[in-house]
Amino acid sequence: MPNLVTGVIAGTVIALMPAVPPDSGTSLRLTLSHPDRRPRAVTLRCDPPGGGHPEAAQACSELSGSGGKLAHPPDGRMCTAVHAPVVARTEGRWHGKPVRFRAEYGNDCVMRSRTGTVFAF
Repeated sequence: MPNLVTGVIAGTVIALMPAVPPDSGTSLRLTLSHPDRRPRAVTLRCDPPGGGHPEAAQACSELSGSGGKLAHPPDGRMCTAVHAPVVARTEGRWHGKPVRFRAEYGNDCVMRSRTGTVFAF
C-alpha cells in the first residue's frame, strides 16, 4: 500500500509540472567594457521580458525578430569617427540554447547601430 500512495503522489506531481522545460527560457548576462571605465552588466530575460535591462521588452522584441542574433548590419545611423572602443559580451541561454557572443566596436554609437537596444544600458 505505501508504494501505491507514493506512486499516486509522484504521478500527481508530474502531471502538475509545466509542459515547458525549466531551461527553455531566455536569460542573458550582457556586459559592456570600456578601457577607461568599470565594466557594466545587466541580465536580460525574455518570455516575459524582465531582468535588470532598462528596455527589456524592446530588446527581447529585437532579439525575437532576429532569431536570437545579437549583431546585424549597421542600421544607417550616423556615428562619429571618435575612437572609444567598447567590448560587448553575452553569455546565457536563448530559448534554452546556450549563447556566447563577443564583439569589439569603435564606439558606443557604432555598437548600437549593429546591436540595437540589446546593449543600450
